[in-house]
Amino acid sequence: MGWWFGMKLWQRVLIALVLGVVFGLGLSQIMGQDAATQFLDQRVRWIGDLFIRLIRMLIVPLIFTTLVSGVIAMGNPAKLGSLGVKALLLYFTTTIFANIIGLVFGTIFQPGRGADLAGVDAVPVATEAPSLTERLLAIIPTNPVAALADGNVLAIIFFSVLLGVSILATREEGKPLGTLFNSASDVVLKMTHYVMEVAPFGIFALVSYTAASQGLEALQSILTLIVAVYLGLLAHLLITYGFLVRVVLGLPFFRFLRGLTDPIAVAYSTASSSATLPVTIAAASDNLGVKKSVAGSILPLGATINMDGTALYLGILALFTAQAFGYDLTLANYVLIAFTAAVVSIGAAGIPSASLFLLAIVLETFGVTPEHTAIIVGFILPVDRIMDMARTAVNVTGDAAVATAVAKWEGELDEECFREPAKV
Repeated sequence: MGWWFGMKLWQRVLIALVLGVVFGLGLSQIMGQDAATQFLDQRVRWIGDLFIRLIRMLIVPLIFTTLVSGVIAMGNPAKLGSLGVKALLLYFTTTIFANIIGLVFGTIFQPGRGADLAGVDAVPVATEAPSLTERLLAIIPTNPVAALADGNVLAIIFFSVLLGVSILATREEGKPLGTLFNSASDVVLKMTHYVMEVAPFGIFALVSYTAASQGLEALQSILTLIVAVYLGLLAHLLITYGFLVRVVLGLPFFRFLRGLTDPIAVAYSTASSSATLPVTIAAASDNLGVKKSVAGSILPLGATINMDGTALYLGILALFTAQAFGYDLTLANYVLIAFTAAVVSIGAAGIPSASLFLLAIVLETFGVTPEHTAIIVGFILPVDRIMDMARTAVNVTGDAAVATAVAKWEGELDEECFREPAKV
Protein backbone atom coordinates (compact mmCIF):
# COMPACT_ATOMS: atom_id res chain seq x y z
CA MET A 1 0.00 0.00 0.00
CA GLY A 2 3.06 2.24 -0.03
CA TRP A 3 2.26 3.44 -3.56
CA TRP A 4 -1.25 4.46 -2.42
CA PHE A 5 -0.13 6.52 0.55
CA GLY A 6 2.70 7.91 -1.55
CA MET A 7 0.12 9.75 -3.66
CA LYS A 8 -1.13 13.18 -2.62
CA LEU A 9 -4.37 13.07 -0.66
CA TRP A 10 -6.35 15.08 -3.22
CA GLN A 11 -5.37 12.57 -5.91
CA ARG A 12 -6.55 9.66 -3.77
CA VAL A 13 -9.81 11.47 -3.02
CA LEU A 14 -10.42 12.19 -6.72
CA ILE A 15 -9.75 8.56 -7.64
CA ALA A 16 -12.15 7.44 -4.91
CA LEU A 17 -14.89 9.75 -6.21
CA VAL A 18 -14.60 8.48 -9.78
CA LEU A 19 -14.33 4.81 -8.77
CA GLY A 20 -17.28 5.21 -6.42
CA VAL A 21 -19.54 6.47 -9.21
CA VAL A 22 -18.37 3.78 -11.63
CA PHE A 23 -18.68 1.00 -9.06
CA GLY A 24 -22.13 2.08 -7.84
CA LEU A 25 -23.62 2.49 -11.32
CA GLY A 26 -21.92 -0.66 -12.62
CA LEU A 27 -23.17 -2.75 -9.73
CA SER A 28 -26.73 -1.47 -10.19
CA GLN A 29 -26.60 -2.51 -13.85
CA ILE A 30 -25.29 -5.99 -13.01
CA MET A 31 -27.38 -6.80 -9.94
CA GLY A 32 -30.34 -4.49 -10.43
CA GLN A 33 -30.82 -1.24 -8.55
CA ASP A 34 -32.60 -2.66 -5.48
CA ALA A 35 -30.19 -5.56 -5.02
CA ALA A 36 -27.12 -3.34 -5.54
CA THR A 37 -28.42 -0.73 -3.09
CA GLN A 38 -29.08 -3.43 -0.47
CA PHE A 39 -25.65 -5.00 -1.01
CA LEU A 40 -23.83 -1.67 -0.71
CA ASP A 41 -25.93 -0.66 2.29
CA GLN A 42 -24.99 -3.85 4.15
CA ARG A 43 -21.41 -4.42 2.99
CA VAL A 44 -19.86 -1.12 1.93
CA ARG A 45 -21.75 1.90 3.26
CA TRP A 46 -20.54 1.28 6.83
CA ILE A 47 -17.08 2.45 5.76
CA GLY A 48 -18.56 5.81 4.76
CA ASP A 49 -20.54 5.97 7.99
CA LEU A 50 -17.34 5.25 9.91
CA PHE A 51 -15.58 8.12 8.15
CA ILE A 52 -18.45 10.52 8.89
CA ARG A 53 -18.43 9.48 12.56
CA LEU A 54 -14.69 10.10 12.73
CA ILE A 55 -14.92 13.65 11.39
CA ARG A 56 -18.05 14.41 13.40
CA MET A 57 -16.14 13.23 16.46
CA LEU A 58 -13.76 16.15 15.89
CA ILE A 59 -16.33 18.91 15.32
CA VAL A 60 -17.03 19.90 18.93
CA PRO A 61 -13.45 19.66 20.28
CA LEU A 62 -12.15 21.46 17.19
CA ILE A 63 -14.61 24.36 17.44
CA PHE A 64 -14.12 24.65 21.18
CA THR A 65 -10.32 24.54 21.23
CA THR A 66 -9.59 26.52 18.05
CA LEU A 67 -12.10 29.25 18.85
CA VAL A 68 -10.82 29.78 22.41
CA SER A 69 -7.25 29.64 21.12
CA GLY A 70 -8.14 32.02 18.29
CA VAL A 71 -9.61 34.61 20.64
CA ILE A 72 -6.49 34.38 22.80
CA ALA A 73 -4.29 34.79 19.71
CA MET A 74 -6.01 38.08 18.87
CA GLY A 75 -4.70 39.61 22.07
CA ASN A 76 -7.44 42.25 21.90
CA PRO A 77 -11.09 41.25 22.42
CA ALA A 78 -12.20 44.36 20.51
CA LYS A 79 -11.05 42.68 17.28
CA LEU A 80 -13.84 40.15 17.69
CA GLY A 81 -16.44 42.79 16.90
CA SER A 82 -14.62 43.79 13.72
CA LEU A 83 -14.24 40.16 12.64
CA GLY A 84 -17.87 39.33 13.34
CA VAL A 85 -19.38 42.33 11.58
CA LYS A 86 -17.28 41.86 8.43
CA ALA A 87 -17.99 38.13 8.32
CA LEU A 88 -21.75 38.51 8.77
CA LEU A 89 -21.97 41.23 6.12
CA LEU A 90 -20.00 39.11 3.65
CA TYR A 91 -22.02 35.98 4.39
CA PHE A 92 -25.31 37.77 3.82
CA THR A 93 -24.04 39.56 0.69
CA THR A 94 -22.82 36.35 -0.97
CA THR A 95 -26.11 34.66 -0.06
CA ILE A 96 -28.10 37.42 -1.81
CA PHE A 97 -25.93 37.02 -4.92
CA ALA A 98 -26.42 33.25 -4.79
CA ASN A 99 -30.18 33.62 -4.82
CA ILE A 100 -30.11 36.12 -7.67
CA ILE A 101 -27.96 33.72 -9.71
CA GLY A 102 -30.43 30.94 -8.88
CA LEU A 103 -33.32 33.02 -10.21
CA VAL A 104 -31.36 33.84 -13.36
CA PHE A 105 -30.59 30.19 -14.08
CA GLY A 106 -34.15 29.16 -13.23
CA THR A 107 -35.38 31.70 -15.78
CA ILE A 108 -32.89 30.63 -18.45
CA PHE A 109 -33.35 26.87 -18.14
CA GLN A 110 -37.10 26.85 -17.36
CA PRO A 111 -36.76 23.47 -15.58
CA GLY A 112 -40.45 23.34 -14.63
CA ARG A 113 -41.77 23.63 -18.19
CA GLY A 114 -43.29 20.33 -19.20
CA ALA A 115 -42.36 18.61 -15.92
CA ASP A 116 -44.44 15.45 -15.56
CA LEU A 117 -45.75 15.47 -11.99
CA ALA A 118 -48.46 12.87 -12.57
CA GLY A 119 -48.19 9.96 -10.20
CA VAL A 120 -45.78 11.78 -7.85
CA ASP A 121 -46.36 10.83 -4.22
CA ALA A 122 -47.00 14.04 -2.29
CA VAL A 123 -44.82 14.62 0.79
CA PRO A 124 -46.39 17.21 3.13
CA VAL A 125 -43.93 19.59 4.79
CA ALA A 126 -44.66 21.59 7.91
CA THR A 127 -43.98 25.33 7.77
CA GLU A 128 -43.92 26.33 11.45
CA ALA A 129 -40.58 27.96 12.17
CA PRO A 130 -39.11 28.91 15.54
CA SER A 131 -39.45 32.61 16.29
CA LEU A 132 -36.49 35.00 16.07
CA THR A 133 -36.55 35.35 19.86
CA GLU A 134 -36.32 31.57 20.30
CA ARG A 135 -33.40 31.36 17.89
CA LEU A 136 -31.50 34.15 19.65
CA LEU A 137 -32.08 32.70 23.12
CA ALA A 138 -30.90 29.27 21.91
CA ILE A 139 -27.47 30.78 21.21
CA ILE A 140 -26.89 31.21 24.97
CA PRO A 141 -26.47 27.77 26.56
CA THR A 142 -28.09 27.13 29.92
CA ASN A 143 -25.53 24.36 30.35
CA PRO A 144 -22.26 24.64 28.38
CA VAL A 145 -21.48 20.97 28.97
CA ALA A 146 -24.87 19.98 27.50
CA ALA A 147 -24.23 22.28 24.52
CA LEU A 148 -20.91 20.54 23.91
CA ALA A 149 -22.54 17.12 24.26
CA ASP A 150 -25.41 18.03 21.89
CA GLY A 151 -23.12 19.66 19.32
CA ASN A 152 -25.07 22.95 19.44
CA VAL A 153 -22.61 24.94 17.30
CA LEU A 154 -23.90 28.47 17.92
CA ALA A 155 -24.05 27.86 21.67
CA ILE A 156 -20.52 26.43 21.60
CA ILE A 157 -19.31 29.49 19.66
CA PHE A 158 -20.90 31.86 22.21
CA PHE A 159 -19.39 30.05 25.21
CA SER A 160 -15.97 29.66 23.55
CA VAL A 161 -15.74 33.36 22.69
CA LEU A 162 -16.79 34.34 26.22
CA LEU A 163 -14.22 31.95 27.71
CA GLY A 164 -11.46 33.24 25.43
CA VAL A 165 -12.23 36.86 26.28
CA SER A 166 -12.26 35.99 29.99
CA ILE A 167 -8.85 34.30 29.72
CA LEU A 168 -7.46 37.45 28.07
CA ALA A 169 -9.04 39.66 30.73
CA THR A 170 -7.42 37.73 33.59
CA ARG A 171 -3.96 38.36 32.07
CA GLU A 172 -1.19 36.48 33.93
CA GLU A 173 -3.58 34.31 35.92
CA GLY A 174 -5.25 33.11 32.71
CA LYS A 175 -2.04 32.31 30.81
CA PRO A 176 -1.77 28.65 31.92
CA LEU A 177 -5.31 27.96 30.70
CA GLY A 178 -4.58 29.81 27.46
CA THR A 179 -1.48 27.67 26.90
CA LEU A 180 -3.58 24.56 27.50
CA PHE A 181 -6.10 25.57 24.80
CA ASN A 182 -3.33 26.45 22.33
CA SER A 183 -1.83 22.99 22.79
CA ALA A 184 -5.22 21.31 22.61
CA SER A 185 -6.00 23.12 19.36
CA ASP A 186 -2.76 21.89 17.77
CA VAL A 187 -3.45 18.33 18.94
CA VAL A 188 -7.00 18.25 17.53
CA LEU A 189 -5.78 19.64 14.19
CA LYS A 190 -3.18 16.86 14.07
CA MET A 191 -5.99 14.36 14.72
CA THR A 192 -7.82 15.86 11.74
CA HIS A 193 -4.86 15.08 9.47
CA TYR A 194 -4.87 11.46 10.68
CA VAL A 195 -8.61 11.09 10.08
CA MET A 196 -8.27 12.50 6.56
CA GLU A 197 -6.18 9.47 5.62
CA VAL A 198 -9.43 7.50 5.83
CA ALA A 199 -11.20 9.98 3.51
CA PRO A 200 -10.68 8.17 0.16
CA PHE A 201 -12.16 4.94 1.52
CA GLY A 202 -15.10 6.70 3.16
CA ILE A 203 -15.79 8.80 0.07
CA PHE A 204 -15.71 5.72 -2.17
CA ALA A 205 -18.27 3.99 0.06
CA LEU A 206 -20.61 7.00 0.28
CA VAL A 207 -20.48 7.88 -3.42
CA SER A 208 -20.92 4.28 -4.61
CA TYR A 209 -24.01 3.87 -2.43
CA THR A 210 -25.46 7.19 -3.64
CA ALA A 211 -24.80 6.34 -7.30
CA ALA A 212 -26.44 2.92 -6.97
CA SER A 213 -29.45 4.08 -4.94
CA GLN A 214 -30.21 7.04 -7.24
CA GLY A 215 -29.51 5.35 -10.56
CA LEU A 216 -29.63 6.91 -14.02
CA GLU A 217 -33.39 6.42 -14.33
CA ALA A 218 -34.12 8.62 -11.34
CA LEU A 219 -31.98 11.39 -12.82
CA GLN A 220 -33.61 11.45 -16.26
CA SER A 221 -37.00 12.77 -15.12
CA ILE A 222 -35.43 15.72 -13.35
CA LEU A 223 -32.28 16.19 -15.41
CA THR A 224 -32.95 19.80 -16.47
CA LEU A 225 -33.39 20.89 -12.86
CA ILE A 226 -30.18 19.14 -11.81
CA VAL A 227 -28.24 20.73 -14.68
CA ALA A 228 -29.63 24.19 -13.82
CA VAL A 229 -28.67 23.77 -10.15
CA TYR A 230 -25.16 22.50 -10.90
CA LEU A 231 -24.42 25.21 -13.47
CA GLY A 232 -25.89 27.87 -11.19
CA LEU A 233 -23.70 26.71 -8.32
CA LEU A 234 -20.64 26.66 -10.59
CA ALA A 235 -21.44 30.18 -11.81
CA HIS A 236 -21.80 31.42 -8.23
CA LEU A 237 -18.50 29.82 -7.26
CA LEU A 238 -16.61 31.32 -10.19
CA ILE A 239 -18.31 34.73 -10.33
CA THR A 240 -19.04 35.62 -6.70
CA TYR A 241 -16.15 33.92 -4.94
CA GLY A 242 -13.85 34.49 -7.91
CA PHE A 243 -14.57 38.24 -7.79
CA LEU A 244 -14.07 38.35 -4.02
CA VAL A 245 -10.78 36.46 -4.01
CA ARG A 246 -9.23 37.61 -7.30
CA VAL A 247 -10.49 41.17 -7.70
CA VAL A 248 -11.26 42.38 -4.17
CA LEU A 249 -8.42 40.58 -2.38
CA GLY A 250 -5.96 40.43 -5.28
CA LEU A 251 -5.16 36.75 -4.65
CA PRO A 252 -4.90 33.89 -7.20
CA PHE A 253 -8.34 32.29 -7.31
CA PHE A 254 -7.42 28.89 -8.71
CA ARG A 255 -4.69 28.58 -6.06
CA PHE A 256 -7.49 29.25 -3.55
CA LEU A 257 -9.59 26.44 -5.03
CA ARG A 258 -6.65 24.04 -5.14
CA GLY A 259 -6.04 24.66 -1.46
CA LEU A 260 -9.61 23.58 -0.75
CA THR A 261 -9.48 20.31 -2.68
CA ASP A 262 -9.89 18.14 0.41
CA PRO A 263 -12.79 19.98 2.08
CA ILE A 264 -14.64 20.34 -1.25
CA ALA A 265 -14.35 16.58 -1.86
CA VAL A 266 -15.45 15.72 1.68
CA ALA A 267 -18.33 18.20 1.50
CA TYR A 268 -19.49 16.75 -1.81
CA SER A 269 -19.47 13.18 -0.53
CA THR A 270 -20.96 13.81 2.93
CA ALA A 271 -23.38 16.66 2.03
CA SER A 272 -22.68 18.19 5.45
CA SER A 273 -20.93 21.51 6.06
CA SER A 274 -20.65 20.78 9.78
CA ALA A 275 -19.15 17.35 9.22
CA THR A 276 -16.61 18.91 6.84
CA LEU A 277 -15.65 21.66 9.31
CA PRO A 278 -12.51 19.99 10.73
CA VAL A 279 -11.17 19.49 7.21
CA THR A 280 -12.06 23.07 6.20
CA ILE A 281 -10.25 24.55 9.20
CA ALA A 282 -7.17 22.42 8.52
CA ALA A 283 -7.10 23.41 4.83
CA ALA A 284 -7.65 27.11 5.57
CA SER A 285 -4.78 27.09 8.08
CA ASP A 286 -2.32 24.88 6.17
CA ASN A 287 -3.05 25.86 2.56
CA LEU A 288 -4.56 29.36 2.63
CA GLY A 289 -2.56 30.90 5.44
CA VAL A 290 -5.64 31.94 7.44
CA LYS A 291 -4.40 32.37 10.98
CA LYS A 292 -5.96 30.58 13.92
CA SER A 293 -7.68 33.69 15.26
CA VAL A 294 -9.82 33.90 12.10
CA ALA A 295 -10.09 30.25 11.06
CA GLY A 296 -11.23 29.21 14.52
CA SER A 297 -13.99 31.82 14.68
CA ILE A 298 -15.22 32.56 11.15
CA LEU A 299 -15.36 29.02 9.74
CA PRO A 300 -17.53 27.49 12.51
CA LEU A 301 -19.87 30.47 12.16
CA GLY A 302 -19.99 29.98 8.39
CA ALA A 303 -20.71 26.25 8.70
CA THR A 304 -23.76 27.22 10.76
CA ILE A 305 -25.22 30.25 8.97
CA ASN A 306 -23.64 30.49 5.50
CA MET A 307 -25.89 28.53 3.12
CA ASP A 308 -25.26 30.09 -0.32
CA GLY A 309 -25.90 26.80 -2.09
CA THR A 310 -29.23 26.39 -0.32
CA ALA A 311 -30.29 29.97 -1.17
CA LEU A 312 -29.47 29.43 -4.85
CA TYR A 313 -31.28 26.08 -4.83
CA LEU A 314 -34.39 27.62 -3.27
CA GLY A 315 -34.51 30.30 -5.97
CA ILE A 316 -34.39 27.73 -8.75
CA LEU A 317 -36.95 25.49 -7.02
CA ALA A 318 -39.32 28.43 -6.58
CA LEU A 319 -39.24 29.10 -10.33
CA PHE A 320 -39.49 25.36 -11.04
CA THR A 321 -42.70 25.26 -9.01
CA ALA A 322 -44.16 28.35 -10.66
CA GLN A 323 -43.38 26.99 -14.14
CA ALA A 324 -44.71 23.51 -13.39
CA PHE A 325 -48.04 24.68 -12.00
CA GLY A 326 -48.51 27.87 -14.03
CA TYR A 327 -48.13 30.51 -11.32
CA ASP A 328 -47.56 33.97 -12.82
CA LEU A 329 -44.73 35.82 -11.09
CA THR A 330 -44.27 39.59 -11.02
CA LEU A 331 -41.04 41.48 -10.38
CA ALA A 332 -42.16 41.93 -6.78
CA ASN A 333 -42.48 38.15 -6.45
CA TYR A 334 -38.91 37.70 -7.70
CA VAL A 335 -37.60 40.24 -5.17
CA LEU A 336 -39.57 38.62 -2.36
CA ILE A 337 -38.35 35.13 -3.30
CA ALA A 338 -34.72 36.32 -3.34
CA PHE A 339 -34.98 38.09 0.01
CA THR A 340 -36.97 35.35 1.75
CA ALA A 341 -34.69 32.55 0.53
CA ALA A 342 -31.59 34.47 1.62
CA VAL A 343 -32.99 35.14 5.09
CA VAL A 344 -34.42 31.69 5.85
CA SER A 345 -31.39 29.83 4.50
CA ILE A 346 -29.34 31.33 7.34
CA GLY A 347 -31.19 29.03 9.73
CA ALA A 348 -30.91 25.95 7.54
CA ALA A 349 -28.22 24.19 9.55
CA GLY A 350 -30.37 23.95 12.68
CA ILE A 351 -33.54 22.71 11.00
CA PRO A 352 -34.27 19.06 10.17
CA SER A 353 -34.76 18.38 6.43
CA ALA A 354 -33.43 21.87 5.93
CA SER A 355 -33.89 22.63 2.23
CA LEU A 356 -37.34 21.01 2.00
CA PHE A 357 -38.54 22.80 5.11
CA LEU A 358 -37.28 26.13 3.80
CA LEU A 359 -38.81 25.51 0.37
CA ALA A 360 -42.30 25.48 1.89
CA ILE A 361 -41.66 28.91 3.46
CA VAL A 362 -40.34 30.42 0.21
CA LEU A 363 -43.21 29.06 -1.88
CA GLU A 364 -45.71 30.68 0.45
CA THR A 365 -44.46 34.09 -0.73
CA PHE A 366 -46.36 33.72 -4.02
CA GLY A 367 -49.32 31.71 -2.79
CA VAL A 368 -48.38 28.12 -3.65
CA THR A 369 -50.94 25.77 -2.11
CA PRO A 370 -49.84 23.16 0.46
CA GLU A 371 -50.91 20.44 -2.00
CA HIS A 372 -48.64 21.79 -4.74
CA THR A 373 -45.77 22.18 -2.26
CA ALA A 374 -46.17 18.55 -1.18
CA ILE A 375 -46.09 17.37 -4.81
CA ILE A 376 -42.90 19.36 -5.55
CA VAL A 377 -41.21 17.95 -2.46
CA GLY A 378 -42.23 14.44 -3.48
CA PHE A 379 -40.84 15.05 -6.98
CA ILE A 380 -37.40 16.29 -5.89
CA LEU A 381 -36.97 14.11 -2.79
CA PRO A 382 -35.58 11.04 -4.63
CA VAL A 383 -32.71 13.03 -6.15
CA ASP A 384 -32.28 15.80 -3.58
CA ARG A 385 -29.09 14.15 -2.33
CA ILE A 386 -27.42 14.61 -5.74
CA MET A 387 -28.05 18.34 -5.60
CA ASP A 388 -27.37 18.59 -1.87
CA MET A 389 -23.84 17.30 -2.39
CA ALA A 390 -23.05 20.15 -4.80
CA ARG A 391 -24.76 22.74 -2.59
CA THR A 392 -22.63 21.70 0.38
CA ALA A 393 -19.40 21.90 -1.64
CA VAL A 394 -20.29 25.49 -2.60
CA ASN A 395 -21.21 26.36 1.00
CA VAL A 396 -17.83 25.17 2.23
CA THR A 397 -16.02 27.13 -0.50
CA GLY A 398 -17.97 30.23 0.51
CA ASP A 399 -17.00 29.76 4.17
CA ALA A 400 -13.34 29.67 3.20
CA ALA A 401 -13.65 32.67 0.85
CA VAL A 402 -15.16 34.82 3.59
CA ALA A 403 -12.58 33.64 6.14
CA THR A 404 -9.79 34.49 3.69
CA ALA A 405 -11.26 37.96 3.06
CA VAL A 406 -11.69 38.75 6.75
CA ALA A 407 -8.18 37.45 7.51
CA LYS A 408 -6.65 39.67 4.83
CA TRP A 409 -8.53 42.78 5.98
CA GLU A 410 -7.56 42.13 9.62
CA GLY A 411 -3.89 41.43 8.84
CA GLU A 412 -4.32 37.78 9.84
CA LEU A 413 -3.48 36.20 6.46
CA ASP A 414 -0.08 34.70 5.66
CA GLU A 415 0.06 35.56 1.94
CA GLU A 416 3.33 33.72 1.44
CA CYS A 417 1.62 30.53 2.61
CA PHE A 418 -1.39 31.30 0.40
CA ARG A 419 0.74 31.69 -2.73
CA GLU A 420 2.90 28.62 -2.09
CA PRO A 421 1.91 25.28 -3.68
CA ALA A 422 -1.02 23.82 -1.76
CA LYS A 423 -0.24 21.11 0.78
CA VAL A 424 -2.73 18.59 -0.62
